[in-house]
Amino acid sequence: QVNSKPGESPCKEKRVVLLSPLGKIEISGCETGLHEIKLPKMTVLPSGAEASAACEVCEGAEEMPEPLEQCTAWLRAYFCEPATMASLPVPAFHHPLLQQDSFTRQVLWTLLNDVKFGEAVSYKQLADLAGNSRAARAVGGAMRSNPFPILIPCHRVIRSSGETGNYGGGHLMKEWLLSHEKLQKEKLAY
Repeated sequence: QVNSKPGESPCKEKRVVLLSPLGKIEISGCETGLHEIKLPKMTVLPSGAEASAACEVCEGAEEMPEPLEQCTAWLRAYFCEPATMASLPVPAFHHPLLQQDSFTRQVLWTLLNDVKFGEAVSYKQLADLAGNSRAARAVGGAMRSNPFPILIPCHRVIRSSGETGNYGGGHLMKEWLLSHEKLQKEKLAY
């Protein structure tokens, strides 16, 4: 249970598990918004056939609060029909990190709103976009604390050298997500 603000009642947290090309993604949240997205640990990259595997909720489908429904719809579109993503609402967030005014929050919002599907930015470029060009290290910290991977696309933040850099879901997953987006973007361009 997560307490929103002092005096408010604790939320009723629900959990769903989405079976994705990357494995089982755990999503938690309440009526107010999402609490967290947990990625599976990957040791092998999914191959072509697995990558186009259907995305479906395999646990917790009954009585899903709206933010969880929106999140699963968004992730399904991300993996299976990226062309439809733009028409889907981004679910509300219910996480302390996004409720307090901080550079981390600014970085995460900037990443969500300004770095589009199939694009990548360096830590320094993202620091610039978020309003503090000298805060590339702080951007790295914000990426590490991102409670909503994929949805807030921290996998799109790479090193200035072009190397992918670190990722909470692991190096393989970051590479897979970047190449998935690149392939899908090329398909959409035709």
